[in-house]
Parts: sequence; structure tokens; C-alpha cells
Amino acid sequence: MDARDRLVLALDLECPRGCLELLDRVGDRIGRVKVGPRIFALGGLGFIRELVDGGYRVFLDLKLHDIPNTVALAVEALASHRIWALTVHAAGGFEMMRRAVECRGDMDILAVTVLTSLGEDAWAQVSPGCPMGDAIASRARLAHRAGVQGLVCSPLDLEIVTSAAPGLATVVPGIRFQGGEVHDQARVMGPREAVASGASFLVVGRAILESPDPAGTIESMVEMMEVGN
Repeated sequence: MDARDRLVLALDLECPRGCLELLDRVGDRIGRVKVGPRIFALGGLGFIRELVDGGYRVFLDLKLHDIPNTVALAVEALASHRIWALTVHAAGGFEMMRRAVECRGDMDILAVTVLTSLGEDAWAQVSPGCPMGDAIASRARLAHRAGVQGLVCSPLDLEIVTSAAPGLATVVPGIRFQGGEVHDQARVMGPREAVASGASFLVVGRAILESPDPAGTIESMVEMMEVGN
């Protein structure tokens, strides 16, 4: 898999039409896209079909986290729509993830370990007494045992995740150019370093979306990833 195929563009824009216009601007420089809750709520499965019919591999990032049967029914409802990957939250536990895998069809299930927005202080507020690294490792092992196809983690957690769950794909948000603003993500890394650390896929949003030259920014990102590989 070459560097370009590892890059996932997060379509975190105001509306589906704006996402399609951006994709027209960057052309075939991007093959994988992430659709989050806002754009999915606005565009629904019709927007997903439009992306898939346009040749894009769609990563639907809903972070499903509920009782096992509820998640299984949601996964089953999405499994026939030619989606590349769907996220569930590993905090939902082994049985929830196992049921998601059972109902996935050809769609990959990716388990989110810990949100990149949570630094150590924020983590301690919601999980007092449990070191973040221990939780990440435990969730990665459970996800691996449940049969998921990959994990979503901070680039700073790659060493923990690949050790706890060898062989799983790693999908990494929190990618920033050196010196770029981190906004609402606390644990970030540059593209070169993330690939060198073992990331399978890099999810990039603002660095491309807010660039005056999105196509040029994608090319710069791909070049950095090639150097890190």
C-alpha cells in the first residue's frame, strides 16, 4: 500500500455539498474519506452512496457505543452500503465488539481506544485510578480478541496498541504539520513520524480543509508520509 492510499481525508465541513466541491478540487489525489456524525446526519445514506459511487472508500466514524444488540442491529443496517469501515467504541466491551464483527458483512469494524481529545488530566476525570496506557492496552487486546479489523488510536499510542494487538490495522487521527495548531485534539503527531511509528492510515482534516491550496497540501502530506515509511 503506497502513501497516498494511507491518507484519509476527514470531510468535516458544513454540508455535504461543500464536501463534494472540495473533492472535485482535489481530484484523484484522495481515495479514502471519513464521514463523521454531523455530515452523516445532514447527508445520510444518500450522501454515502454518492461518495461510494464516485469511487471513494468511505470510513463512517460513528463510534457506536451501546448495548450489544443495539450496536449489532445498527451495524447490520449499514453493512450492505459498500462502506469501507465503521467505528465502534472499544469501551463498549468485548461482547459489543464481537456482535458488531458478526454483523459487518464486508465492512471493516474499527474499534476506537481512547479519544485523541483526552489528555491525561481529562482522562483522570472520567477514569480515576486507571492509567490511560493500561486502558488503551486492555481495550486493544479485547478488540483483537473480538475480531475487529483495526483500531483507531492517537499516534502517541501506536507502540502500546501494536504491542497489545499485533497484526491489526491502525487508523490514526490527530495528524498535524509541524507547528500547526492542535485545536481540540490533545495528543497529536506529524505525518512522517506517525507512519514511521507504524500507522496504517492517517486521518487528516483541518490541515487540508483550511488550506488555501488543498491539493498542494495533500501532495506535501503524501511526500512526508513517503519519507517516514
